[in-house]
Amino acid sequence: MPDATRSLRLANGLHLLLRHSPRLNRAAAALRVRAGSHDAAPRWPGLAHFLEHLLFLGTARFPLDDGLMRFVQGAGGQVNASTRERTTDFFFEVPCAAFAGGLERLCQMLAEPLLDIARQQREREVIHAEFIAWSRDAQARGEFALLQAVSPRHPLSGFHAGNRFSLALHDPAFQHALREFHQRFYCGGQMTLSLCGPQPLEQLEALGRRYAAQLPAGTAAAQAPPPPLLDGAPLRSSELLFAHEYLPAGAERALQLLAEHITDPRPGSWLHTAQQRQWASACRVRTLYAFAGQALWHVKMLGSDASRAAELRTLLYQWFDALRQAPAEQLDEHFSRVQKRRADTASAVQLARADCAGLPLSGLDQQAQHALAALLDSLPSAGHAHWPLPAAEALLLDTLPASDGAVLPAAVDVAQSLPSLGHTASFTLRWRLPTAAPTALLQALQPLQARASQASLHLQLDHPGCFLQLQCRGPQAAVIRTVALAIEHLRDVSSATALSEQASAPVTMPIRALLAHLPEALVKQAPGAARMLISDDALCADAQWQAQANGFDAAGLQALATAMRAVPGQPAADGFARPAQSRRWQRVETSGSEHALLLFCPLLPSQQAAGRLLAQLLQGPVYQRLRVELQLGYAVFSAFRQVEGIGGLLFGVQSPHTPAPRILQHLHGILAAAVELTPQAQQALTEQFEQANMDPADIAHWAWQNRLAGNPGSLQTLREALGDVRHADLQRLQTALLAADAPWLCLANSAEPATPWPPSNELLPERQ
Repeated sequence: MPDATRSLRLANGLHLLLRHSPRLNRAAAALRVRAGSHDAAPRWPGLAHFLEHLLFLGTARFPLDDGLMRFVQGAGGQVNASTRERTTDFFFEVPCAAFAGGLERLCQMLAEPLLDIARQQREREVIHAEFIAWSRDAQARGEFALLQAVSPRHPLSGFHAGNRFSLALHDPAFQHALREFHQRFYCGGQMTLSLCGPQPLEQLEALGRRYAAQLPAGTAAAQAPPPPLLDGAPLRSSELLFAHEYLPAGAERALQLLAEHITDPRPGSWLHTAQQRQWASACRVRTLYAFAGQALWHVKMLGSDASRAAELRTLLYQWFDALRQAPAEQLDEHFSRVQKRRADTASAVQLARADCAGLPLSGLDQQAQHALAALLDSLPSAGHAHWPLPAAEALLLDTLPASDGAVLPAAVDVAQSLPSLGHTASFTLRWRLPTAAPTALLQALQPLQARASQASLHLQLDHPGCFLQLQCRGPQAAVIRTVALAIEHLRDVSSATALSEQASAPVTMPIRALLAHLPEALVKQAPGAARMLISDDALCADAQWQAQANGFDAAGLQALATAMRAVPGQPAADGFARPAQSRRWQRVETSGSEHALLLFCPLLPSQQAAGRLLAQLLQGPVYQRLRVELQLGYAVFSAFRQVEGIGGLLFGVQSPHTPAPRILQHLHGILAAAVELTPQAQQALTEQFEQANMDPADIAHWAWQNRLAGNPGSLQTLREALGDVRHADLQRLQTALLAADAPWLCLANSAEPATPWPPSNELLPERQ
């Protein structure tokens, strides 16, 4: 059944967009304020970003402990916000039962924030920590350098993130500007609210009318037009950077189509040609700015050969010529198919955000097609003759591939946790190799991964220790085709293939680097171990494998069985994960100078129901203590996680000034503090594991982790176990976690402390 939509204007001026999508099992809201960092007075850089942060710190009706962030986290949802140059977005996604509570808190916090100076002082330190991390991040610095290519009169070239020095809290003029900005822009006429979920349009409209009425009335405030991007001068950049003025309405959607064709990895595209010539391995397109007919966007080449930069640029310009010469309907045909697949697989929050931004997941309308023609006309040319566009993408087909009557091997576990409706299927295939995977294997799927990504498929190849794990998730027909191609690519890897080490991984935040290393650390792969090379024969003959298919119907399983005929290796008996029995500190080299610590506390299967509840109850205290009170940094989180079949408590902190041992000291103190198990918290967590409330990706992950752990339980079994937990169980678990022999795994970008750890519960005073 197709989605149904509705658009209306409320009495307070707010534009309300509604989407009923019957395939969803969650609901989402996205609210856009048409004001951003360029709308604040130049005297106060960062004011708009600072206000976005302050709005999450509670209201008189919903204090911090019951505000939007805690409420959504408690319901097992997701929430975030983003301040751009001319817009500020707030969005969340939750199970449908919690949607009204989340929407009420969202509207309330925007309408009646508490802006007292004490809150401002604490949050300014968080903004400053973000600024420090930003200033040390190579990717962020690179993007800022790109923006310096425009006119110095344009606000794009300036600093707008905010820090301790630009946010003059004790200056009355700053306080006046902060409140005036909120009063001027945070009103109905300046806002668009998009609601999306499986609820009928009438129910969504009733919720929108009820809670958006809290927002103050107001007419749309005019946003000052920007000065010229280039001021008549050429673009000052040697990068593949493109600037436009005076584009017609619809240009941002036209840019989306252009980006799809530039990043198109199909054979026959310019990118595929560049890859075949080994000039580059991939590319990304990012719109850096789009407002009032202006646009600035960048093509970033990955793995490119610097000596071929001029030829690469010429090849791209030739591709522009090909796109100009192609019929507009042919360009839009591929884009429409890509967008339809995205619409069919998008989450509630992705749909809500797309609607709210005026960028629906569909082909171009007439206005955007006109803008595309203007956009293509303004691009450089290389005078290239006819270049045919690639053939249609097979991964976008919805029909099942042919089956030859094969039977699935016994090593393929057929799970039933995902409904077999064809909308979302998940397949995981895991080999145990006689040694670590060679680089050639790890690189083999890169072209296919690019195709899968464009077709809205999740395709991932992981290699923790001596395992090689292939995962694919999406519509079942597309998953089967992708798995068949992936197996073919992996079989075709020749020992004669050049096995040069992979290019350096992109620079990332230290805490993200630790998270990426966690699976390998849990399977006890020695840090920094050299990747040994194995031959094709070793992979095919000696590798043992097991797999799981989830969400396939009978016809889909038959087609999958045909694809599985070609799997290299031998079906294996299950080898189940076991938690580590010793305490370990492992240093991981990361970029940047900020301190980062990841603490994973593995639990036995009998402890995991209590562990999930304890993790839920600790989320608030961890955030309150480490981020709000101690202001250790802006990257602070805690949760229960299953990794490599091992379930446990996971804590992460990145701090610009607090060393890892002291972070660990604070976490130890939080784990030792008493917690209160309330019926409400227990019920909320139990409801999160109702299949109707779970995201398909989370269901697939849970099922596979249970497979690795050798746990045959169902979601119903898990819900019953959560309901049986008592306060005494939490106390026993805390005692076990704090015992000297508790098998903690600490990943940090610093050396293990010389003194025994974890330290005592006596906390040292935090440096201010």
